[in-house]
Amino acid sequence: MTKIIIHVVLIAVIAALGYMLWDSIMQPIRFQKKQEWRYGLTVQSLKNIRDAQVAYKSVTGTYTGNFDTLENFIKNGELKVVRAIGDIPDSFFNKYPRKMAEIKAIEAGIVRRDTIIISCYDSLCKGKYDLNELRYVPIVHVPFEMAMDTIETSSKARIPVFEAKTHNDVYLQGLDRQEIVNMTDEAITLGKYPGLKVGSLVEFNNNAGNWE
Repeated sequence: MTKIIIHVVLIAVIAALGYMLWDSIMQPIRFQKKQEWRYGLTVQSLKNIRDAQVAYKSVTGTYTGNFDTLENFIKNGELKVVRAIGDIPDSFFNKYPRKMAEIKAIEAGIVRRDTIIISCYDSLCKGKYDLNELRYVPIVHVPFEMAMDTIETSSKARIPVFEAKTHNDVYLQGLDRQEIVNMTDEAITLGKYPGLKVGSLVEFNNNAGNWE
């Protein structure tokens, strides 16, 4: 009887150790899948913010560091869009690059340009995302950090810049803590921002995201 009990206990211990080994292997795999999912959602949100900021600057000449202002602009603002009216013959595309083909077609009177007014909401948001969610990091529903400033170029001109970002600790909130720490330490070691961000307050980077 004692041997049977010992045998059962050994089987249970082996099974437990086997599960622990399997779980230790699967843990980083599970983290990676969840991290990649949140990464994709967060990058798309930052792209939405960038599109809104670029549109805002096209109207006001600067960026904003305030989400209330940005959301109100999307909801109520208007954009001027220049469009080409008329069909450009294939012969023009065969002879010139696309932009030059359009210019040549306009000069020939085949195509004309017209300026139309469109709703910011229809252009930027409608059917794409919920405007009420623009400021929030997906899943965790914590606001993105956003700010604007002006920086001086080499020619002494001052240009507006903006930055929107979220730290690893925020957009990966609730996932394996050690994995998040490892990601953050690696980014810091490489001199990179430990999270996702678009734009920059210290350099003109054409509003690039750090994932690009």
